[in-house]
Amino acid sequence: MIRMPFERPTEHYDERIMDIDKEICSLIKKRKEVSDNNPGFPPLEYITKWSEAFELYEDFLNSLFSSMMNEKQFKPMIEPAGFRQHIAILKSVVEGERFYTLTSLRQYTNASVLTLNIDWDDEPKMDSNSHQHSHYELYINDQYDCRMINGGSGSDHASYKYVVSPPLPDEISGIQFRFKEYSHPFKMGEASDEIVFEL
Repeated sequence: MIRMPFERPTEHYDERIMDIDKEICSLIKKRKEVSDNNPGFPPLEYITKWSEAFELYEDFLNSLFSSMMNEKQFKPMIEPAGFRQHIAILKSVVEGERFYTLTSLRQYTNASVLTLNIDWDDEPKMDSNSHQHSHYELYINDQYDCRMINGGSGSDHASYKYVVSPPLPDEISGIQFRFKEYSHPFKMGEASDEIVFEL
């Protein structure tokens, strides 16, 4: 999703705490290194104990550790610029009751924009949660940064757009697109499914 530019919320800063703030940043870096940048989330019992021990609100600690778990979401996002062309893909995968389609690729000078559509039968099933809203993360390989920029769903259709940078080649045969399904955004919890397109 496109983020608004950050604005400093106040002009006030107590310079006496600058060394403490630097130490906090150093500890966050150390935490990333020790956890191989995969820290997970502390058990809620730990949050409660730390809240009491350090006189901090539990919801504040929940918010703090949620932000640190999802640091990638704060990485500066490439804004596609310099449109070059549309490339039709039209590749489909059927997984369970869902029909997944990679429809097209928009090529820009600095990025690509990929569209994923998902369709299913909207006939209601009293005992099924199979069509509850999901979040899909795109993975190509370590060379590409992939971010969902928008998405939405209705009763029998969902559509998602992803920015991929650097731009994909115009000839995309041989590239594998992997979509991991999560029940929550920001990869909270384990992926429940993986949809793979081999082009």
